[in-house]
Amino acid sequence: MPKNILRESEIQAQQGVEKIHFLNPNSRRINKSLGDFCGLQNIGFHLIEIEPGCDSTEYHKHYHEEECVYILAGEALATIGDQITEVKAGDFIAYPAGGEAHKLHNHGSSTLRCIVVGQRLAHDVTDYPAQNKRLFRQQGLAWNLVDIDAISEPNAGKK
Repeated sequence: MPKNILRESEIQAQQGVEKIHFLNPNSRRINKSLGDFCGLQNIGFHLIEIEPGCDSTEYHKHYHEEECVYILAGEALATIGDQITEVKAGDFIAYPAGGEAHKLHNHGSSTLRCIVVGQRLAHDVTDYPAQNKRLFRQQGLAWNLVDIDAISEPNAGKK
């Protein structure tokens, strides 16, 4: 049976998992998936730590899932679309579905600590503009990563 309450001591005792994005070796973070520990299935609720000089993820956008970040400690450069903005502890960042591509880069001298919350839909499409890649994710199937330039859009008629 999942827990409904995680105590601070339990959260601190969790070692966390080092995650490196498959398209960005500089995207290195320690991830504590608190929602997973408590049995949440439809949203991810993560406490993440990003060391100085590292990215949170590869620059990306989701077509169907929303994400948001609340910064607990440290500072970063938030890239959203073609804008780069400094953010720091106490700032909230929203990434609506279908919005601009985004990522964080810890340009400070201390660990960036954030809460990251995101939907977990059965289907999503994610673009990685800097890599010219698109990821298709469908529950029960292998993920498909394709070159955006290679995508064709046939006129297949209506279903």
